[in-house]
Amino acid sequence: MKSFFDRKEKFWYAVAEVKAVDLSFAPMEGLSYCEFRRVHARFFPGVEQYCAPFLAPDGQGKVKASARKDLLPEKNKDLRLIPQILCNSAGAFLALSRELEAMGYKQVDLNAGCPSGTVVPKHKGAGMLLDLNSLDAFLEELFSHTELSVSVKTRLGLSGAEEFAAVLEVYNRYPFSELTVHARTRDGLYQSTPDLSAFALAMRESRAPVRYNGNILSPVHAEAVRASFPDLERLMIGRGAMANPALFRLLKGGNKLDKEELRAFLEELFAAYLDAGIGEHYSINRMKELWYYVHHMFPGGDREWRRINKARTREDYSAALRDMFASGRFDPDAAFPGAIPK
Repeated sequence: MKSFFDRKEKFWYAVAEVKAVDLSFAPMEGLSYCEFRRVHARFFPGVEQYCAPFLAPDGQGKVKASARKDLLPEKNKDLRLIPQILCNSAGAFLALSRELEAMGYKQVDLNAGCPSGTVVPKHKGAGMLLDLNSLDAFLEELFSHTELSVSVKTRLGLSGAEEFAAVLEVYNRYPFSELTVHARTRDGLYQSTPDLSAFALAMRESRAPVRYNGNILSPVHAEAVRASFPDLERLMIGRGAMANPALFRLLKGGNKLDKEELRAFLEELFAAYLDAGIGEHYSINRMKELWYYVHHMFPGGDREWRRINKARTREDYSAALRDMFASGRFDPDAAFPGAIPK
């Protein structure tokens, strides 16, 4: 097969000239939608790019109207937003990417990392790593028919980090604008310790710029990864930034999260969901998902958190939130459950 680096040499060098970004907010299904992105960016500026929750097109490349609405440029003003596509059909991927390009997007991201048990058996997400020949054929067709910048977010493999060498060999045949490596296997889900020795292979041999992802839950974790890889310039953070919305600011030397700042953020986000026409029930459920991550900063606040989880109306939710903040408990340095020990 003739190298895409020969066929698309002009494209490849154009990608190489793009200014590297440092901090990227990972796609978080059920959480990081346009209302969250806008409010988060207003309270906690400094994120170079947000990656939208994945789009899962049908065979013709069509997605739900709500998913398309989330990406409308007017709903994402002043944000650098990267749409992500979960798909194993190059035709559907191309159809959807053309629609996204018409909306003004210059880059799309391929999801080759989702470990969900409902996704992997369909050879989507991390399931694309089940058959590297099929992955190669998918990418061959994809890059034969697009001039759009395409990045990829991947796992190391399915069950063993030793699989990553073969995975990277496939990726290196194509002119990806960026390779984001979640440094776990699919079987590691979100519990295993990221494998930095396997990630080192990407740093040494990837032809695309490399971004690290996996268990950056505090500045301590970020510093440890950067100490291991002094040349690493790109980080993607998801759960850590949900658990502490000011984490990106901390990584740039800014102030710790303030209790009243967090309260204002949560209240404005809830109002933004309601103002967007999202029903009361669904708005409360979205807030509960976020509270799963932030409640650890209220040590001893289990009773108040249970009240938040039981809330069914906005009045009940708002009252539970007031009680949580009135409790006097708040520790912005509290470790998110599951954090790597310092």
